[in-house]
Amino acid sequence: MSTGQIGSILQQLLVLTAMLAGPPLLTGLVVGVLVGILQSATQIQESTLTFVPKMAAVGTALVISGPWCLDKLVGFFHLVLDQMSRAGGGGV
Repeated sequence: MSTGQIGSILQQLLVLTAMLAGPPLLTGLVVGVLVGILQSATQIQESTLTFVPKMAAVGTALVISGPWCLDKLVGFFHLVLDQMSRAGGGGV
């Protein structure tokens, strides 16, 4: 396996990581901003008021995007195994 192939796989891994982390992180960001605006408007400064909705929203985002994430991970795993078998001479 050449360094170019390894670099390509690492690049794809970083892109995949960003894609998989995006939905829960963006959901947490949006909910955090909305709760922050609500706290500013009502002047209620309670730490659990921000934590519980964000945790519920991120959990929901993970449940909804879970099958898509798993599909992407399995596809990447097959790609890596294919590249490894080609580099090893196809003995697998």
